[in-house]
Amino acid sequence: MDRTVNQAPAPPRICLALPTNRACSATITALHAEADHAARRYGADVRLLILDSADDRTRAEHTRTVAALPPRPGVSVHHLDEVAQRDFLRRAVRTAGLPGPDRLLNLMLPPAVSYGACTNRAFLLAAALGCHSVHRRDSDSTYQVLDGESVFPVHHELPWLGRPAAEASAAVTRTDLDPAHARRPVSLAGASFIGELSVDIGEIRRLDEGVYQDVVGLWAAADASPEQRRDLVEESFTGAGTAPFTGDHSTLALVDPMRVDMCNIAFHHDVYERMPLPPATDTIGSDYFLIHLVHDATLPGILHNRHIENFYTPERRTDAGFQAYQTRFVKFLLSMLYFHHVYDRMAAEGAQLLDDHQHIRADRIVALLRDSTWLDPAENVWRLDRVDTAYRKLGGRYERFAEQLVPRRERLLTEARQDIDDFALLAEVWPALVDAARRTALVPEGR
Repeated sequence: MDRTVNQAPAPPRICLALPTNRACSATITALHAEADHAARRYGADVRLLILDSADDRTRAEHTRTVAALPPRPGVSVHHLDEVAQRDFLRRAVRTAGLPGPDRLLNLMLPPAVSYGACTNRAFLLAAALGCHSVHRRDSDSTYQVLDGESVFPVHHELPWLGRPAAEASAAVTRTDLDPAHARRPVSLAGASFIGELSVDIGEIRRLDEGVYQDVVGLWAAADASPEQRRDLVEESFTGAGTAPFTGDHSTLALVDPMRVDMCNIAFHHDVYERMPLPPATDTIGSDYFLIHLVHDATLPGILHNRHIENFYTPERRTDAGFQAYQTRFVKFLLSMLYFHHVYDRMAAEGAQLLDDHQHIRADRIVALLRDSTWLDPAENVWRLDRVDTAYRKLGGRYERFAEQLVPRRERLLTEARQDIDDFALLAEVWPALVDAARRTALVPEGR
């Protein structure tokens, strides 16, 4: 394992964030070890932030786990349940003085699962904690081990975030960056995962390879060629495969969104303090928007190979878990009508998405989002028809799921469009929310 220390100034305060709604005491303990590594090796002031949406019994177990963590210099642990998160958000929204506070609070902490919203809360809380960057991990993943040592991604995430890309070039294995981008700040550092597919659809492939090709190909643009659709299916949701870590490799580049995963990523605050993630509920992939934005805006990043190991929790194997996850997958497919439109235009604008200070121009993104809501939903009707045909062909619980989709079709089509409207609204007020969060204590005085 690479044991060299990068010769650069120690980074300021960072937020190592773990959103969770499931039992993950082992993950909390492992993250604490990564936080300790960042503090000892890089002199970082690490705020380990656990956003806990689990049930009462599981949350109590997490509380005991946190209490048992040994004190470490430079590491502070913040464990917030949804009551504490809601209280913080309510006070921040009130401080911001924005219209429609109840709607904003619901977008930040909805009653249903939202991968984007939980990460947005981490962004705001990181602002409240005065953090320079957010480093996100997931509760259904773990670190690889080499020679008895955990393979921590923070090794490559620090200390280059926010520094000019040219300064980071000596610390990476390879540079694949246009010199025109070298003065721009390193805005992202990330890797992927090994192990299980990131989306729980492996059973579909085992049942019928043809159906798998049809269903996964639905997240391509409607006008994609058969070859493009096949290529997309081939690399979708597979991460970095299954080969274990044997040594470090890192590339300074405009990071391809298909090469990184949100369970293993870090963003500089100049990115997430200017643009949030989509707050869509029950939609996988709703937390990947910033990866596309950083790439398309020509902001440099570091792509490394300290991949996290992904695994499935038992809940997904239950009937209720199956129904919930398949709904999230279908809603992801429907979201792509709008996001393909936005991504294509972001790619065309490139560096025009940045202002003179190399910061994201959120107003341009909001305009693209609002423009996409005028798209004809016929493409999504076609997607639902294809899902219906494919799942009925699989039979069993897939056929039953297809039956249950029939009366929900119109609502799902409406929700897909509304999700984009909600995202545009949140993006418009996001700078004010971030500013308010900076002036909001995690816990009110006297508590």
